Amino acid sequence: MAEKDNEKLADDNVDQGRRRIIRAAAGGVAVSLGGGILASTSACATGGKPVRWGFVGTGGIANSMANVVKLTPLAELTAISSRRMESAEAFAGLHGAQRAFDSWAEMSAWEGIDAVYIATPTSVREEISVVAANNGKHVLGEKPFASLPSMERIIAACRENNVAFMDGTHFVHHPRTAELRNRMTEHVGWPWSVASAFQFSLKDRGNIRFNPSLEPMGAIGDAGWYNMRGAVEYMTPGVALRSCHATLRRDEETGAVISGSGMLVFEDGATSTWNCGFDSGGPILDLRITGANGVVSMGDYLNQDRDNSASYLLRQGSWGARDKRMTVPSDQPGAALMFEDFAAAVENPALRERWMEASLKTQMLLDAAWAAALEAEA
Repeated sequence: MAEKDNEKLADDNVDQGRRRIIRAAAGGVAVSLGGGILASTSACATGGKPVRWGFVGTGGIANSMANVVKLTPLAELTAISSRRMESAEAFAGLHGAQRAFDSWAEMSAWEGIDAVYIATPTSVREEISVVAANNGKHVLGEKPFASLPSMERIIAACRENNVAFMDGTHFVHHPRTAELRNRMTEHVGWPWSVASAFQFSLKDRGNIRFNPSLEPMGAIGDAGWYNMRGAVEYMTPGVALRSCHATLRRDEETGAVISGSGMLVFEDGATSTWNCGFDSGGPILDLRITGANGVVSMGDYLNQDRDNSASYLLRQGSWGARDKRMTVPSDQPGAALMFEDFAAAVENPALRERWMEASLKTQMLLDAAWAAALEAEA
């Protein structure tokens, strides 16, 4: 095995001084570091106060994000809605929210919140998002969405009402992503291949992912979203999709899609191969970027280490060349930085299109993969 170096990137564009840098931004002006959108903690759209959040849903991901909100001064959990008032009240009490609602529509109309986080099944996200936007609330929606046309309607409503929209992908907000995008030419050159795998074991057929009426794309929607987002983030910016090939496998008992594999072919000749599934004997979250200058690989491209840093391996040269482990520090996990980047987009409308376009491109690739898999299944 090649010897591995550890190269700290503390002096590069994205470093552990992120929060110190953004605090220095005068008057709350947003700062851009290597493609990442950062907000000044000195002021927000709410006159120096944190963005006040209303959560729709009280499930596992909502609980996780409620804890994440506590990590940043740019966000405050203010309200929660659930179909059952008992659930909403219990969630509010656990996380210190001011109000509990048994109607998401009533909560989204309440003047006490600035933004809505939608942690519901895919099938109802469009309705909630559009109503929230029409009520003047900024929208952060879990992914995937029902379809590209559905997402287009959501984003159209957000644009018409001058509110921010973002999907709930975490890894894109960690400075490692900006670091790789900034150094793509140096490390890789033209990225002619992006290969990713997100697979894990899920045996509980009572899980919502096994319900095709609520999550119609199953594993391709749930895990495959991250494969598609990896292509959006690391392929040549703006390159169009030429063709898509895919296959799927279904659970015999429920009919849910439990795995998918395929290849995206782009107009510049680059490809992105992907694998996702719920039926893997062990978890895998790999992504590899290949070009003439080198190869970048990440054994876990979706998460960060305990100290919030995240690393990648760089291999350049012929056989026997040493791997370099590049470590990108951060003082927050990607999920907390998502709320900070969202606050920046709330404050500065000029920052919103970057996130909207990334969401649209991801859903477009996902729809193409889904359509190709269904065609192959027929």
